[in-house]
Amino acid sequence: MDQVILADPDILAGTPVFRNTRVPFHTLLDYIEEGHTVDEFLDDFPTVNKADAIAALEQAKDLVLAQF
Repeated sequence: MDQVILADPDILAGTPVFRNTRVPFHTLLDYIEEGHTVDEFLDDFPTVNKADAIAALEQAKDLVLAQF
């Protein structure tokens, strides 16, 4: 699986962002936490595509589930 979340010290001081963007991954999580949909996030951040947003959430889920 390709990495869709990258951390580069030259981009937002190493904050994890969606590949090929300057959009932090935590912004998607904040949207969901606030009750917004993925589509609303994508409307507000058009540089992130839906496949990458879904893949990032799946990777996060896998990391959480691997803890148990």
